[in-house]
Amino acid sequence: MTIETFTGAKALLQKTELLFEYGSVDKTGIDTAKPEGLADSLGGLKRKAKPKLPALTEPEAMRHYIRLSQRNYAIDLGMFPLGSCTMKHNPRLNEAMARLPGFSDIHPLQPQSTVQGALELINSLSDWLLKLTGMKAVAMSPKAGAHGELCGMLAIRAALDARGLQARKKVLVPKSAHGTNPATAAQAGFEVVEVAQTADGRVDVDDFKAKITEDTAACMITNPNTCGLFEHQIKEIADLIHAAGGYFYCDGANFNAIVGKVRVADLGVDAMHINLHKTFSTPHGGGGPGSGPVVLSAALAPFAPVPWVVNDGDGFKLIEHKEGEASQAFGRMVAFQGQMGMYVRALSYMMSHGADGLKQVSEDAVLNANYILASLKDVMTPAFDGYCMHEALFDDEFLEGTGVTTLDFAKAMIDEGFHPMTMYFPLVVHGAMLIEPTETESKHTLDDFIKSMRGLAEAAKSNDKSRFDHAPHLAPSKRLDETLAARKPILKMAD
Repeated sequence: MTIETFTGAKALLQKTELLFEYGSVDKTGIDTAKPEGLADSLGGLKRKAKPKLPALTEPEAMRHYIRLSQRNYAIDLGMFPLGSCTMKHNPRLNEAMARLPGFSDIHPLQPQSTVQGALELINSLSDWLLKLTGMKAVAMSPKAGAHGELCGMLAIRAALDARGLQARKKVLVPKSAHGTNPATAAQAGFEVVEVAQTADGRVDVDDFKAKITEDTAACMITNPNTCGLFEHQIKEIADLIHAAGGYFYCDGANFNAIVGKVRVADLGVDAMHINLHKTFSTPHGGGGPGSGPVVLSAALAPFAPVPWVVNDGDGFKLIEHKEGEASQAFGRMVAFQGQMGMYVRALSYMMSHGADGLKQVSEDAVLNANYILASLKDVMTPAFDGYCMHEALFDDEFLEGTGVTTLDFAKAMIDEGFHPMTMYFPLVVHGAMLIEPTETESKHTLDDFIKSMRGLAEAAKSNDKSRFDHAPHLAPSKRLDETLAARKPILKMAD
């Protein structure tokens, strides 16, 4: 029986309105006397009218955000099977370390002598990243994956210019690449040349070879790739681009599948960004900037951006200017060193796992993904044959003739208590469903997920359309017009 309540609440799930639907400019959470005798020092810029911001009492404000939290999916609530995004548990130990006063309350303009511990931590994290990848240098300052891509491509641009190869503009990018790859290449002043994909989901090496010209500057390849597959001809690809005088940028978004197992330097990589949130458990953004350090080969190391940390025997210091050993640096990515909170979390993760533990991280991530693939391949259709790496990719062939779309299937997952997987990506697979369980999910959780996915697949095939039409049925918000919501969001009070 469905009961419509008078309040709109559903037991402990309270009704929640937008702030400006019940807030008022006449309310306030505090009651203080108007200050007297204060001079106006705003130079005539004092506000003449009250801001049209909804005000709440303190209890209303607290309840509003608590109620919103009950409607939000979170990694602490359940599994995030988003492929390509690597949404995994962030250990609380890391959070505790990031909140230590010596890391959380320092200022970037403090004298370097007063932040020696922080500089040593950055240096230690750099050392871990270099040992794990076998590379020669690392730029720590990029704030995220795409920012790291830009850093690597600008280092390649600087290296080409130093060789007098300013005319080289072409960058080879696979058809299945993350969208940031071609965007980054264009932003850095390059021209993108698309490389075909083979039937087994990997780079078409023959097409790659055919598209190398004297204008080729670099290639940008993700490995393992966006289809969740290892590029087994990656060394041949690297040799081809190097023989042509170009550089190999590897998108390190999926490093969590091979960390501790493969040194990217051995694959011929010249530059690779590392998403600390995807591989080393720091939150996505962490409430502020993320972190995407870029490791560089010996060929690109001289062009790394400033600043970087060195130990000159008398302590740690920052190399901040393009002079001396940094004379060839292509410039600076950010005002200061980078996101300190992310550094602390990542190093805590590395040290708590150790080298053998990080190897197990990648092994468990790959094992979990293949467990899902093997458990669902009889009721869903894998996009490619064989084993996967850290994520399992399905297409929508199993839904053919059912009237159920990938979007319908994903929305029905919400009713099952799961966040949907990545949908319609990569674009090279029709109706793609990309699932990444990560290494942090238990077999019990995976079995629940698999049970739900199998049930939904079987329901779709048995023509149980009611489960999928207009799903989700049980969520606080039903299916939205997402296009309208994106193009015409309501963000302020009506005049």
